[in-house]
Amino acid sequence: MSDLEALLRGARILLVDDVPANIEILVETLEGDGYLNIDSTTSPHEGLAKVKARRPDLILLDMRMPEMDGHEFLAQLRKMPDGGRIPVIVITAQTDENTKRRALMAGVRDFINKPFLLWELLHRVRTILELDLSTRRTEQLNAELERRVNERTQELEATRKEVIRRLATAGEFRDNETGQHVVRMSHFTHHLALAAGISEDEAIAIRDAAPLHDIGKIGIPDSILLKPGRLDGEEWTIMKRHAEIGGEILADSGFALLDLARSIALTHHEQWDGSGYPHGLKGDDIPIAGRLTAVADVFDALLSERPYKPRWPIDRAMDFLKDRAGRHFDPRLVILFERELPAILDLKERFRDVEEGDDSATTAAE
Repeated sequence: MSDLEALLRGARILLVDDVPANIEILVETLEGDGYLNIDSTTSPHEGLAKVKARRPDLILLDMRMPEMDGHEFLAQLRKMPDGGRIPVIVITAQTDENTKRRALMAGVRDFINKPFLLWELLHRVRTILELDLSTRRTEQLNAELERRVNERTQELEATRKEVIRRLATAGEFRDNETGQHVVRMSHFTHHLALAAGISEDEAIAIRDAAPLHDIGKIGIPDSILLKPGRLDGEEWTIMKRHAEIGGEILADSGFALLDLARSIALTHHEQWDGSGYPHGLKGDDIPIAGRLTAVADVFDALLSERPYKPRWPIDRAMDFLKDRAGRHFDPRLVILFERELPAILDLKERFRDVEEGDDSATTAAE
C-alpha cells in the first residue's frame, strides 16, 4: 500500500445522521472499501462534541434532524477553531434549491441526494479526502518553505550587520577609538530617533547603519588622522574628505541598509546653519539620519578620552550641544537629547569600554 493510500484509509470520517439505519449503511460501505477510522452518531450535539474532541478529516452530514438541523450544525461547526476547514459532504433527501444553496454557501464541499449509488458516494469521499490531503500538504510545504526563507533572511541580515559592525570597528581603530564608541553612538542614535517620533523599523535601520558614519577615515593618511595636535588648514581640508570617501566606499551597494549608511557618512558633518561639509546642506535639507548621528556621535566623542584630548564631563558635553543648537545641531534634537539624557547615560554605561575605569567623575562640572 502506498503512503497516499495509507493516509486515505486512515482518514478520520465522522457520520452524523439521526437515522441509525442510514449510519449502518454508511459504515458498512466505507469499511467495505477499506476505511479504518470511522466514527458516528445520531445526535448532532454529540457530533459537535466529537469534532471538538478529535478533529475529523471529513464529515458526512444529514440535513433533516430533529434536535438540530444540518444548517445549524454547519453554523456551529464554523464557529469552532479550524472548523471551517473541515470538509463536509451533505447527504440528504432534501433536493430543493434553497437547501443546496444554503449548504454550499456555508462551505459544504459536496451535496449528495438520497437515494444514492454506493460507488458514487465512495468516489466523492475519496475525491474530497485527496483534495483536502493535497491542500494540507501544500500548506505544510509552504509553511516549511516560509520558515526556511525567514531563517535564511535572518541569517543574511545578521551577516550584513556583523560585516557592518566589524568594518566600522576597523575604521574606528585607525582613529584610536574603540569599537564600543560606534556601538554606543548607534544606540544613542536609535533612542533619539524614537524620541523624535521615527518609526521603530526606521530607527533600527539608522542604528544599524550609523556605525559606518566615519568609514571614510580609512582613506585619510595616518599622519593626519592620528595627529595629536590641531590640524592646519591643508590637513583639515584632507580630513574633511573622509565624508566623501565614506560616500564613495558605500555607493551603489544595492542594499537599503548600506544606502542609508552612505547617506549618514555623507551628511553627519553637515551643520544646521549650512556651515558644515561636504555640501553645505542646511536645516531640514540635511537627512534626519545624518542629523541624529551628528548629535549622538559628538556627545559620545566628547565623553571619550583620545590622544589629542581628555574625557569631558557630562555637564560640559551637554552644554556644548546646547550652545551649538541651531548652528551645528538640529535644535529640536538637542532638546530631545537633553530630555532623554538619563536613558542615554544608561546606554553609555551598558556599552562602556572594557578598559574604562570609574567614570563617576564625568558627572561633575569641569
